[in-house]
Amino acid sequence: MIAYVLKTYPRFSQTFILAEILEMEAAGREIIVISLEKPNDGRFHEDLARVRAEVRYLPERASGHPWRYFSSHGRALLRSPLRYLSALGRALRWLPTSWKGFLRAPLIAEQASEAGCTRLHAHFASLPAISTLFAARLMGVPFTFTAHARDIYHRSRSPRMIANLLRETERTITISDYNRRRLEALGGSLAAPVTRIYSHVDTRRFVPGAAPAREPPIILAIGRLVEKKGFVHLIDACALLARRGIDFHCRIIGKGPLLGELRQRIEQQDIADRVSLEGPRSRPHLQRLLPLARALAAPCVVGADGDRDGLPTVILEAMACAVPVVSTPVTGIPEAVIDEVTGLLVPQADPGALAAALWRLLVDEELCRRLGRAARARAVELFDTHHNVRHFASLLDDCPCPTPGCAPVLEESQAL
Repeated sequence: MIAYVLKTYPRFSQTFILAEILEMEAAGREIIVISLEKPNDGRFHEDLARVRAEVRYLPERASGHPWRYFSSHGRALLRSPLRYLSALGRALRWLPTSWKGFLRAPLIAEQASEAGCTRLHAHFASLPAISTLFAARLMGVPFTFTAHARDIYHRSRSPRMIANLLRETERTITISDYNRRRLEALGGSLAAPVTRIYSHVDTRRFVPGAAPAREPPIILAIGRLVEKKGFVHLIDACALLARRGIDFHCRIIGKGPLLGELRQRIEQQDIADRVSLEGPRSRPHLQRLLPLARALAAPCVVGADGDRDGLPTVILEAMACAVPVVSTPVTGIPEAVIDEVTGLLVPQADPGALAAALWRLLVDEELCRRLGRAARARAVELFDTHHNVRHFASLLDDCPCPTPGCAPVLEESQAL
């Protein structure tokens, strides 16, 4: 039994975690999900109904449930003083970034132990992985985690704490070679192995469809309305295309804190007839919509706070649908979008270059077909959900103990 420790489950934007859990279950793995917070998205994907895993939620704030937190620490100390004191020692050495994770660890350990878990896995090298590290130490079981992007690059992340995670885990998984190189540099020679397993897409569900719409051609953009998605630059690029008399309709799918700002920019550019903000859509809706697009625009940027995309799932979904992608060389994106082969790359935050690349796809259907065919082939070869998640499952089976991070903790009787 594997416990997945997540910050929030389910989360509408994290379809990759949902797909991974479903594929792990299809491979015969028993899973329990332990969520640190309850969801507040208000929207859920239909595939959630297919998940068999039990979901358990922790009380979110110690201040609201002081006795539950305090008593769980007391029980952990009584069960295994050596393990508890060892974990506490780590937490004290790694302050201040460690305390929230250590606080939650006994509750996670109790839930996982009750379910019979022999391994813990977390997504994101932030609170979920920190909490999981301490819970695994209290249980005496191995743990792994997957690192993505915000959890590595945001300026609020502590490189020291990430290095500690890399040295304590049995193995780190990350979604691109760009990330792998960054993590290996942070962890140094004492780090456990870092394995790149690409983000993934279900190439059996996201497939090429009918010919893209011709009148007007559709430019799609899909993602949360946040700075790192670069949608403000897409709107400016669309304004340039409109002034040149190019026929198109740009549909931006998603929600987020920049909704008002983006709406205002569309009005200022006087392109409300060319660009629409359409809110979030379900995966089945995107499966039908993507093949109709002439291009997917993913003008990702590095945010002022260091936040950035790792390898956006929507890029892989578009590639699987044989839709050419226009994106930027941010983090792992060039590992999927190879310029002039599987898509087009432009400098980040450059509306002029973005408009020029989109113009090429709007006017050259043969270029679209060539890029789309190559994109589909690359998606099937490198980013297929079935293949990549089965690879991940095999790593969990094959990874031997001990490693730098999972050396067994002696029980009191053994220590004596």
